[in-house]
Amino acid sequence: QVQLVESGGGLVQAGGSLRLSCAASGIINNADDMGWYRQAPGKQRDLVARIRSTGVANYDDSMKGRVTISRENAKNTVYLQMNSLIPEDTAVYYCVLIRWGRPTYWGQGTQVTVSS
Repeated sequence: QVQLVESGGGLVQAGGSLRLSCAASGIINNADDMGWYRQAPGKQRDLVARIRSTGVANYDDSMKGRVTISRENAKNTVYLQMNSLIPEDTAVYYCVLIRWGRPTYWGQGTQVTVSS
């Protein structure tokens, strides 16, 4: 089993920044990828960013250029730095551990609210 605990969400004005953190505990494999999804009210949960075990990152076009995903393997922690936030970024952000190409474990989510 793996537990994921997110932190760092909150209320921010448009144009501001937030840094989300996700601490993983349990049995983590070296080949596990990590990622961040988000879900706005009434919408589906979509991938924002993914970082592979090799450190290679991929981003969804919706936030590309405004977010950076990183990981500290020694701490089993993944981060999402979000800049130039807009109201449309308001959502619950979920940390996910991706094992064998599939989202396997989810965090409880952290709310990000961007005011105009």
